[in-house]
Amino acid sequence: MALILHGYRYSVYLRIARLALAEKGVACERVEVNPFAPDRPEAYLALHPFGRVPALDHDGFVLYETAAITRYIDRAFDGPALQPTTPQALARMDQIIAVVDSYGYWPMVRQVFSQRVFRARVGTIVDEAEVARGLEASAKVLAAFEALAGEATFLVGPEVSLADLHLGAMMAYFTQAPEGTALLAQYPRLFRWWWQLASHPSMVATDPGLPE
Repeated sequence: MALILHGYRYSVYLRIARLALAEKGVACERVEVNPFAPDRPEAYLALHPFGRVPALDHDGFVLYETAAITRYIDRAFDGPALQPTTPQALARMDQIIAVVDSYGYWPMVRQVFSQRVFRARVGTIVDEAEVARGLEASAKVLAAFEALAGEATFLVGPEVSLADLHLGAMMAYFTQAPEGTALLAQYPRLFRWWWQLASHPSMVATDPGLPE
């Protein structure tokens, strides 16, 4: 079996795919692709015409878009199910993933984490106004997740689902900013969920670290 995952080490979307593979206990070959580079290889653009990450190649079957990749991983490989079976729980999982992508990624990752943590680490100027805008938008996102999260250990039930993996990859970055952790603490259900998930084996195994 040839299973190749293309992506950028620090991408939350690559990490989401890696989390799904880790949960299923599936190993893969990794190929580094920087979607921000102006000279992305033509070979990669043949796999992903929009040049984003990740892309999965499973024995010649090529797939891009993270939500499609994680659902495929869950269906194609043995291991614990990553999607609930009841219509309501499945709908809630889909809803949380959609909210993460549509409303959570930009403020939590691109504004708060990228500015406060990543830029500071690589020695570039931090835009404080951008951080402030990100925190303001993130508050609305976290409030929505606080209302959507169930009473079980994980977001849509007693077991890890794709909803946890999608939000967890972003929360891992968001909470590296002190302001992110402080804001999250205002949402007790979500705060409790995150600090349980943070030590989950797949989260530990897929931690990309930060640039040296």
